[in-house]
Amino acid sequence: PQNIIIPSYAGFVPTVGFVQGAGLSVPAVAGVHDPFTVTACAASGQTTIPYVTGAPENSVLLVSNLNPEAITPHGLFILFGVYGDVHRVKIMFKRKENALVQMADARQAQIAITYLNGQKLYGRALCATYSKYQTVQLPRDGQEDQGLTKDYSNSPFHRFKNPGSRNFQNICPPSATLHLSSIPPSVTVDVLQNLFRSTGFTVKAFRLFPRDCTMALVRLGSVEEAIHALIMLHNHDLGENHYLRISFSKSII
Repeated sequence: PQNIIIPSYAGFVPTVGFVQGAGLSVPAVAGVHDPFTVTACAASGQTTIPYVTGAPENSVLLVSNLNPEAITPHGLFILFGVYGDVHRVKIMFKRKENALVQMADARQAQIAITYLNGQKLYGRALCATYSKYQTVQLPRDGQEDQGLTKDYSNSPFHRFKNPGSRNFQNICPPSATLHLSSIPPSVTVDVLQNLFRSTGFTVKAFRLFPRDCTMALVRLGSVEEAIHALIMLHNHDLGENHYLRISFSKSII
């Protein structure tokens, strides 16, 4: 099978258990019984992660240890949407600290587990593994749901709907530095910094791209804070038919 090329990230310390392979130590992915190795590509500075042999061919994830006071289906759609196209989200009606997230395919589900399992989200370490379910069922007509199940299969905000999208090349672990794009010319640095500060985030550094002022980098106070900012401000309406696009950055400012 084809390899996934995922850029290495200096200073990233996975927060999940480890298995020892023939190469580097790599995170143990819950639900995967066969260890896999990571081969460092010295020439390119990238890391090649083969598709995990023995991983369940399942696109539905079980996400647990959520903060039920803060999490929403939309929040999970935005966060997991950094690593693949989310088709459906279901927060459990009776146990709202658990949710199901259905990705577009099993490969995207694997990438989401690799990068999001163990990340802090609203004060709790998120746990992501494969679900026993093969699809997320929508509520039947008249069934009480409280808006906890959402269908995003036709969302215009999917990042990977175009084959060969450059977004696949820019996948990286959550980081304190966010990449901003789709910034209209009329929006100044002060406006952008105030957007983050007014919603409660600490701006440690900010830099517009010198050759393309439609993009910028912003470093926040922590990785968890950056995750919260991405959930809150991705697709924020900046006017002039521009919607702020946010992703995690491999760069550090």
